[in-house]
Amino acid sequence: MAEVGRRSLLSCPVASTNLRTERLELRPVRDEDIDRILEYRNLPEVTRWLLRTDVDPAAFRAAWRRSAEDPHDHRVAVTRDGVVIGTVSLDVRTSMGQPGTPPGTEAEVGYIFDPRYGGHGYATEAVTAMVSYSFARLGVRRITAGCYADNLASVRLLEKVGMRREQHGVGNSWHAELGWVDGYTYALLAEEWSKQP
Repeated sequence: MAEVGRRSLLSCPVASTNLRTERLELRPVRDEDIDRILEYRNLPEVTRWLLRTDVDPAAFRAAWRRSAEDPHDHRVAVTRDGVVIGTVSLDVRTSMGQPGTPPGTEAEVGYIFDPRYGGHGYATEAVTAMVSYSFARLGVRRITAGCYADNLASVRLLEKVGMRREQHGVGNSWHAELGWVDGYTYALLAEEWSKQP
């Protein structure tokens, strides 16, 4: 077991995405987790900042099952004391480039957490663990994330993790309630991650 810190995890098996941090367990989503995830996933305060505001439970369950079979999809349930409090997705892909671009060198991270567990740093802790896992175990060289500019909780989380804002899209994102709003894209390179304290 490694010492718990910003750059290390308590456990990090190579074969699957099973991680432990100081307070959380990150593990593959199980069928019995889906109803619990839907409890908070469809809350208005959560869907306010999601691109997909409505999900059909059967389609949602099928998507999680498909993701479990995709070697490039590293979605996990985040648990605290055995209770699912959120999910973090990590989709590995090939970076943009000309022929010969090395495959599997970029990943996009996303997250959804139960707002009842907000304000304790759990989302930051879980996303930090997944970023570390991406660079250390998956060999990813670049991680990206996107959010609405007005989603201040996501902006703070991504900046706490050490990601830099690469793009500010002015009026580039449609929001059902707010109309055309600004969006941000964040990114982080493996070499930047390794230099952070």
